Amino acid sequence: MGMSVTISAATEQDAEQIFRLQYLCFQSEAALYGNYRIAPLVQSLDSVREEVSTDLVFVARLGDEIVGSVHGRSTEDAAAAIGKLCVHPRLQGHGIGARLLRAAESALADERGARMFRLQAGHRSESNLQLYSKVGYQRVGTSRGADGVPMIVLEKTTDSYAATA
Repeated sequence: MGMSVTISAATEQDAEQIFRLQYLCFQSEAALYGNYRIAPLVQSLDSVREEVSTDLVFVARLGDEIVGSVHGRSTEDAAAAIGKLCVHPRLQGHGIGARLLRAAESALADERGARMFRLQAGHRSESNLQLYSKVGYQRVGTSRGADGVPMIVLEKTTDSYAATA
C-alpha cells in the first residue's frame, strides 16, 4: 500500500466520511439479521456530527481517507459505552479495529475517568465477538437493540485494559 494507517481523534470535518463509512460497513451486519433498520444505517448525518462534537470519536486514516471509526461516551455508572466500531471491508483483518478500540479505551479512561468499558454486538456477529474476546472483553449478558436485534453485552475493566494495551 505504501502508506500506514494512523489513528486520531475525529474532527467536525470528518463527520461526512464517518457517516458514509458506517453505511458501507454495517451493510453486512444488516444482512446477517435481514434488518436494514439497524442504528448505524438509519443514523442521520446531523446525528453523526453531534456525536463527533460531544463523544470521543476516533478514526483510522489511510492518507486522506477515513477507513475506520469508533465512538465512545461516558455513562452514569463510571463505565464507558463503546460502539459503532467499523473498518472498511477491504482493510478488515489487519488489526485496525483493535487499534481503534485501544485508542477509545485509553481516552475514555484518561480523559473521562472510565473504570469499565461496555459494548454490544449482535448475537450472530461472530467476527466481532471474536475480536472483542481477543482484546479482553467478557460476555456479561444479553439485550435487545431498539431495532429488535438480539445483542450480547460485553464488558472489560480498566484493569484488564492496562494488561492488554
